Amino acid sequence: MNVRILLPLLLPCAASAQGFAGLGTASEGFATPERPAIFDFETDHGPHPDYRIEWWYLTANLQDGDGTHYGLQWTLFRTALAPDEGEGWSSPQIWMGHAAVTTPTHHYVTERLARGGIGQAGVTAQPFEAWIDDWQLAGSDFDTLNMTASGPDFAYDMDLTAQGPLIFHGDAGYSVKSADGQASYYYSQPFYEIDGTLTLPDGEVDVTGNAWLDREWSSQPLSENQTGWDWFSLSLDDGKLMGFRLRQENGSHYTSATWITPDGETTAYPDGAFQADPVSFSDVGGRQIPTQWNVTLDARGVDVDVYALNPKSWMATSVPYWEGPIIVEGSHAGVGYLEMTGYE
Repeated sequence: MNVRILLPLLLPCAASAQGFAGLGTASEGFATPERPAIFDFETDHGPHPDYRIEWWYLTANLQDGDGTHYGLQWTLFRTALAPDEGEGWSSPQIWMGHAAVTTPTHHYVTERLARGGIGQAGVTAQPFEAWIDDWQLAGSDFDTLNMTASGPDFAYDMDLTAQGPLIFHGDAGYSVKSADGQASYYYSQPFYEIDGTLTLPDGEVDVTGNAWLDREWSSQPLSENQTGWDWFSLSLDDGKLMGFRLRQENGSHYTSATWITPDGETTAYPDGAFQADPVSFSDVGGRQIPTQWNVTLDARGVDVDVYALNPKSWMATSVPYWEGPIIVEGSHAGVGYLEMTGYE
């Protein structure tokens, strides 16, 4: 999504934070998203230090030559202790990276943490480069990128080429997240073709597939009574669908969705149009996690069941969550990615 994760738990106030991972806490002194959303590219591919929370979030559905499915994640999160850039060790910017590879039988995950201002992590807009330590997502422009990451038991080196336009969610990139009006700026590049090599304990695997990159920034994207979210990105046989439901303390949900045609035209759907209902649960480290869902968007005739490729896709990172590839069956066929937070 998206409203996505997690850096606020690195803040000193995290223990008493409201909302999931502190994303519902007040944000005095920071900028807040406003209508109309106005973007400036290439600048907006880079960081926005006057906002508290930001991420560059890429997921990919892959197959090898035998048709075996894999999933891949590369994410860089930025959070700010104060609304400015700063220099050197005085920079208030904190960075966190997550990388993962999912197979039908294993889920490999690792994490990196860094301070801003000292060159250990950061993002530049033109030429585009996002990095933390030796991980990178970089290219001469945002349409053609190379992506690398490594952990104790995996690595990958992938090339990405965009085959369609950028996509803006909500009201032309102004994405509302609650009935109280919390919002973020949110755009995606869901049209990457991807190919490269996974290095796993059993050896190297050449893979191809499609990838989806989310860009989002805000300062208080959740309301204080929201506890987590379930976010879906689906690549279907006749289009793409992004949908999320934000879970609230009283058991209700706030939803939003974007339908994307193959040529990049979009339709945004308001609260209530998109529905996602758990069908079955898996025990994941003692947690009951919904790993099969029924997803509907009546306006597009979507009524599908989605299944986790690997139900054990738990991200055992500083703030734990579930993230993994999914298979789509029903009125439409396809693949996608599912992220679920707040199930600790």
